Amino acid sequence: MRAILIASVAALAFATPGSAQIQTEIPPPSESAQGDVAVTIYNNDLALVQDRRPLSVPQGRSRQEFPDVSAQIRPETVTLTGDGIGIVEQNFDFDLLSPQALMQKAVGETVTLVRTNPATGAETREQARVLAANGGVVLQIGNRIEVLRDDGLPVRVIFDHVPAGLRARPTLSVTVQSARAGRRPLTLTYLTPGLGWSADYVALFDEANGRMDVQGWITLTNNSGTPYNNADVLLVAGNVGGGQMQTSGVRRGPAPPLRQAGTETSDRERLGDYYLYPLPARTTIANRQTKQVSFLNVAGTPARRAYEYRNAWLGSAEQPQSANTVLRFSSSRDQGLGDALPAGTVRVYQRDARGNPQFVGESPIGHTPMGSELGLTTGQAFDVKVQPTVERRERVSNGRWRTTMRYTLTNARPDAVTVDLVQSGLWGDTRIAEQSQPSERRSADETVWHVAVPANGEASVTATFDTRF
Repeated sequence: MRAILIASVAALAFATPGSAQIQTEIPPPSESAQGDVAVTIYNNDLALVQDRRPLSVPQGRSRQEFPDVSAQIRPETVTLTGDGIGIVEQNFDFDLLSPQALMQKAVGETVTLVRTNPATGAETREQARVLAANGGVVLQIGNRIEVLRDDGLPVRVIFDHVPAGLRARPTLSVTVQSARAGRRPLTLTYLTPGLGWSADYVALFDEANGRMDVQGWITLTNNSGTPYNNADVLLVAGNVGGGQMQTSGVRRGPAPPLRQAGTETSDRERLGDYYLYPLPARTTIANRQTKQVSFLNVAGTPARRAYEYRNAWLGSAEQPQSANTVLRFSSSRDQGLGDALPAGTVRVYQRDARGNPQFVGESPIGHTPMGSELGLTTGQAFDVKVQPTVERRERVSNGRWRTTMRYTLTNARPDAVTVDLVQSGLWGDTRIAEQSQPSERRSADETVWHVAVPANGEASVTATFDTRF
């Protein structure tokens, strides 16, 4: 039977600690109990909520109820400030009122079971004792045991009260000691997960003119279980908290987007080592909502397409592999985006022959200072291929090896291209004994050749490495 739960409640009674008076100013469900709310949101699923509410506080000890706090509030981070106020105790009631919670709390209690005859519409009522509510409801009705089933028949359960501890909204109760009576503003401050933001970038690349238009959006999400009404919102760009784990080893995939970190300072407001992005106006952040706000709009910044291929040490392919397509640009003040870029995803579009913008790839970026050089790997080239081959490997002495590599590059495009051919996995004492064209040693781990490949043609590079392995 399909059970419809109805609670008839004249008043809600809540237990009080000691002799504290209960002070509640709870508006109807259609209204929020929040006051003047300010929300600071960080990148790592964390937010600081400051809620300033005017409340009447009696002299002595009393318990103040704060409905409409975050359903994921971290109670250990709560502070309450106000003139002449001291905190004695605080409790967060996270057991929210729902049909399932109501039935579970009613185990062992007596409820009224109402059945409606589908043919006549007549109702019959029976007293039933709730025996269990684990995955289904088991009732004792007189001398029989009955299970409520979801078979579409009209049945509802009536409760004569709401069990203690169940709340219609997430509520924090704080027992305070006040030196005097009177109405005054109290500021509730706490940390909560469930609120986060990231940046999303839309780039329209004009390859013919070597230019790019970029629109930056702040994407804000709220999964904290509570809406924040008419809030003053401040976004913090940066990793607040513990440090990042450093990784090492041979990189086999695309190169990271940040090719060279910038040294220019953005004009944006800063807080310590973080940049601040205040929303221009107050806004309501509804629960389970995604909201976007523009923060960057740059037209005609220089950009160009490039090709890269990274080969692991002793990497040899049986057939040609696609080179990576890379979009290169700068975040510098001159000839760049002219701003610090919060972490997010850059989605790249390019116009086709009919003038319609088409999606051509995307790449994530980390927090990027102004003045940086970026190379976004947006996909793999259809017409530009590289085939690495280990041609010869021989031991020249105890602990020394000589390895000869050949890299064959082909280009089926109607225009010439330059491919950055990267050989990684080199040790610090690796020496290039012979090479068919000059290379650039970027680090102890890798070297790169800038290989020009003619239109509808091919090119090759050979190199002999002297190594200890």
